[in-house]
Amino acid sequence: MNPFEKIFNYQILSRLDESGAFALTSQERVWLKSMLELDAAGHAFTPETLDKLNALLQNEAPFHLRRIIVEKGRNKDRHVYHPLLRQLRRYIIQGQGMKLTTKLKHGGQKADQTGIPYKLEYSMVKREWYLLWYGTRQHNLMSTKLRNIVELHPWELPAERTTTARARLLQLLEARKRTALVEVNPLYNAELSRILSAFSCFDKNVSYEEETDTYRIHIQHLADESEFLLSKIRFLGLRVKVIDQGYMRRRMLEASTKALMRYEASEPLP
Repeated sequence: MNPFEKIFNYQILSRLDESGAFALTSQERVWLKSMLELDAAGHAFTPETLDKLNALLQNEAPFHLRRIIVEKGRNKDRHVYHPLLRQLRRYIIQGQGMKLTTKLKHGGQKADQTGIPYKLEYSMVKREWYLLWYGTRQHNLMSTKLRNIVELHPWELPAERTTTARARLLQLLEARKRTALVEVNPLYNAELSRILSAFSCFDKNVSYEEETDTYRIHIQHLADESEFLLSKIRFLGLRVKVIDQGYMRRRMLEASTKALMRYEASEPLP
């Protein structure tokens, strides 16, 4: 390679930049003309700019991508909004009972289920809404995908049964609650906002010990969210450490031990 080639190219580019000019290769001109044929080009440029670009590229042969590239099949898009959200929110706010019919996993439907809606949750992983509700027949906390709800109607529950059901619901929720205490390594205090962002989907409180310059995060979560919380903690690596002696620390120790056993080197590393 010519040792002065980069200097020469830099000088040319500097002169072009000073004069407001821009150098395009023939491949870039062909690609630009192909992109201007898409419907999205009308939204990306003003009509005047679009006409000017088409005039400048009129002698270029377009590169027809659709003839050689086939788009891979993808899953059906699921929108964030769901038609039942407004109705269910009204039921939750008013403390209204409900009667619903749901689709079963292997076909068929389950009709005339009665209960009290408690909470709406959106899964960022599966990109769909879930309804948490108390089933008055099962006497248990239920979770149902909104897309599986076929019919939904209001249902009047006697006052005594409503009081009993709500008391049972609170007992179930209290039994599912867990708390994890996570300590931030002082070396990573500057990344506190990033660490808190990783736990943004949980209820949490942050305390600070001035003597040791240490932040501690008290995280409240449900029992079935423990594995998800563990994945967040493992993702943060050396930045955090579980310091309470409860379930979360035992699961973290168990997962770490299994990982060390699996990847333990047969010979010491150099």
